[in-house]
Amino acid sequence: MNLSLANLRRRRRLLLEVFLAGNLLFLAVDIFFAHSVNSFREPVEWLPLWFSLAGGLVLFGLLASGRGPDAAATRWAGGVIGALSIGVGIWGAILHLESAFFRRFALDGLIYAAPFVAPLAYAGIGFLLLANRAGLFRPADDDFGWGQWVTMFAAGGFAGNFLLSLLDHEQNGFSFWTEWIPVAAAALAVSSLVLVGVRHAPAPGLVRLAVLTLLLQVGVGLLGFWLHLDAGISAIGGRPFEAFVHGAPPFAPLLFADLAVLAGIGLLALPASAVPGGTGQPSPRR
Repeated sequence: MNLSLANLRRRRRLLLEVFLAGNLLFLAVDIFFAHSVNSFREPVEWLPLWFSLAGGLVLFGLLASGRGPDAAATRWAGGVIGALSIGVGIWGAILHLESAFFRRFALDGLIYAAPFVAPLAYAGIGFLLLANRAGLFRPADDDFGWGQWVTMFAAGGFAGNFLLSLLDHEQNGFSFWTEWIPVAAAALAVSSLVLVGVRHAPAPGLVRLAVLTLLLQVGVGLLGFWLHLDAGISAIGGRPFEAFVHGAPPFAPLLFADLAVLAGIGLLALPASAVPGGTGQPSPRR
């Protein structure tokens, strides 16, 4: 298998499809632990879990069969899954907000409600699936447009991470200084990706800064995963499963690493002249 940078560029749309299918399957695991807090008390709480499993497996099955994003079966299946995913995400956000915010319309309702931003991950996946098929990311006269859209979408995800980090850590008043790390990291990611995303041909220095920033985000995500899991195990008495269910959500910080991968896929569409040491040849169209 050829994993050269040029080959990855040619297959960037396929990489995005694999990324989205993998995210759907991983969300099933996240939903299982998140909704185990109340033992799936409401039947509707099973919906995102089964949707994630079905949608992810269907997408992976089609991709494994050799059908790319433009194949008829993949295009239609992705369109249906994308539309349903947007619906699941918006409905989930409303249901999460209804748990506290809609009852009092107060700021603390946002802080102590079920995390209303979390279900919007489904909406993001759905939008990317639809856009990758509709040509929104592939302007006929601008090959870099695909990368701009994906990179800016990742920047929006980091903006959501910034908000989530503030709301989640406000629950204990930022008791530990390490809780400020994701806030600062998310702000850095947004600024660096926007600087790259808004320019048609960003300077190599900006690209280098963006790449280093994405590597930092991966580290922040892994560190946060360990800190959340360790805190949960310590508080609950050495039971990892209970820590996943009732402790600080270990999977939440991994969104930093996840968005870093998404932004990296977007950066693959950069013109070679923007890449440090590049040849100046345009990236191949796919």
